[in-house]
Amino acid sequence: MKKLKLIVATLIIAASIISCNKNSKSSTEGSNTPIATADGKSTTLYYGGDIITVEGDEPSYAEAVVIKDGKIAFVGAKSDAEKQFADATKIDLEGKTLVPGFVDGHAHFSSFGSQAVTGNLLASPDGKCNSIPELIAELKDWHTKNGVDKTNGWIVGMGFDDAALKENRFPTKDDLDQVSKDVPVMIVHISGHFSVVNSKGLELLKITKDTKDPKGGLIRRVAGSQEPNGVLEELASIPYMLKTLTPSTTEMADYYLEKGFELATSYGYTTAQEGRAMDNHLQLADYAKRGKMPIDVNSYIDYTYPQFFSSEWYSKDYKNHYRIAGIKLTLDGSPQGRTAWRTIPYILPPDGQPKDYRGYPAIPDDKEVARIVDMAFKNNWQMEAHCNGDAALDQWLKALAPAVKKYGNKDRRNVLIHGQLIRMNQIDSLKKYDLIASLFPMHTFYWGDWYKKIIGEEAAMHISPIKTCIDKGVHVTSHTDAPVALPNLMMIMHTTVNRVSRSGAVIGAEERLTPYQALKSITIWGAYQLFEENKKGSLKVGKLGDLVILDKNPLKVDPMTLKDILVLQTIKEGKTVFNRKL
Repeated sequence: MKKLKLIVATLIIAASIISCNKNSKSSTEGSNTPIATADGKSTTLYYGGDIITVEGDEPSYAEAVVIKDGKIAFVGAKSDAEKQFADATKIDLEGKTLVPGFVDGHAHFSSFGSQAVTGNLLASPDGKCNSIPELIAELKDWHTKNGVDKTNGWIVGMGFDDAALKENRFPTKDDLDQVSKDVPVMIVHISGHFSVVNSKGLELLKITKDTKDPKGGLIRRVAGSQEPNGVLEELASIPYMLKTLTPSTTEMADYYLEKGFELATSYGYTTAQEGRAMDNHLQLADYAKRGKMPIDVNSYIDYTYPQFFSSEWYSKDYKNHYRIAGIKLTLDGSPQGRTAWRTIPYILPPDGQPKDYRGYPAIPDDKEVARIVDMAFKNNWQMEAHCNGDAALDQWLKALAPAVKKYGNKDRRNVLIHGQLIRMNQIDSLKKYDLIASLFPMHTFYWGDWYKKIIGEEAAMHISPIKTCIDKGVHVTSHTDAPVALPNLMMIMHTTVNRVSRSGAVIGAEERLTPYQALKSITIWGAYQLFEENKKGSLKVGKLGDLVILDKNPLKVDPMTLKDILVLQTIKEGKTVFNRKL
């Protein structure tokens, strides 16, 4: 059970894969004069640009928005705003676009900060590691520039992707020994479900040919022997990642969180999510108690930590910008890493696996899953369930049926997370049980070409079937799952609208959303998922003054340029918490 608790590192710490270099882009079209900031104390009137209210089924615009005492006090004509709020501080948008603050449907905020600390092993366009020699060179360069003081003595890189590497394979200990034979090296797969260590790392972790595979994990071996080749999978990896990558002091933990908030606000977050909290909830709660959180953070507590629901932090309302929102249940692994649990085999199984390999469950015992679901329903805890494969969703649906019959299902807003490889006929069950589908169309860009190889072209067209869900009456959101990918919500809009892969192939044109729907999926629909639609997600009098200023209007640009839109300013309850330096 202790090892199972540690799986949080899959999405919390182990997935910390990106450097902040992506964030440094600062050029914008038009004026180079920074837009004036708001202090959160003055009454502020915004005008002079496209103000998208996100109210209604079709786009609507306002000439002006007024924020007073942290809330929206006016939405409408500029002349009327000036009459009613004559003393307001006026901020001219200078032709830029104002939208509601962003609400990511699912992410892992606790490790956003790690993206600024570890080496960036991403492939193009987010990094430059498109081959194993480039990966080795990047690790050497990072070590030279950064040392190992902030990473517990290890050389650490995040985000390598075997699907994008020229060699189409995992690096091994032999590859990483070229980085260093004296300093331990750990690299983490882009999915967060795998890591690779060098020979020194294996020595420090005491992993040898005699070490047995843990339940729920795999130590990959050199062909024809029991000698570890450096690749660690799922629960053979996660405990070591957690130990290696967790900040060792309070000061360092605060540093990581500060960097995380800087990253989140630079992408327009006014509400962030810790999508699988364990002991790191205590760190977040302490940080909030000290009044240090600039934006709202909600946590979904891993099912192995039910005691946290007895704390002051479990509430519908935020305290110092933090609250526990519900419970998290993880039922399988990564689709691109081929540990997602399917009912049919992968066309291309992982190395060493048989032809009938279908991935595997995180919790093999259906009775245990039923117990967890019953616990959540009994206590009226909103539940998020990670199900990538259709077999995992079948397992959850099987457990939901008796719980719904026993306790009822009125407005619980339980959430399917990811749903990459679910069957189309399962969508009716999402509607039946009133489940929200928080899907992950970003995979169409990063792994669309890879999916065609591992599950087949036809099946690949139906990953993250978000439009079909909407058509069948299912509430949806879209998410980054950051730091599995950058917390770039403009990239979410881009992939949700275009569904174009790295190679330019369209991955399921029938599942595309309109730009306005995509904007709603990261604003008002995200707020609905959190039971916060009356406070956030649109520009309406009485809601919080959570705003984002963009350099372009996402509803008017060429959809293929959505990913290039920049967040110029993020405003939380009337106060500017991020202002891009131009």
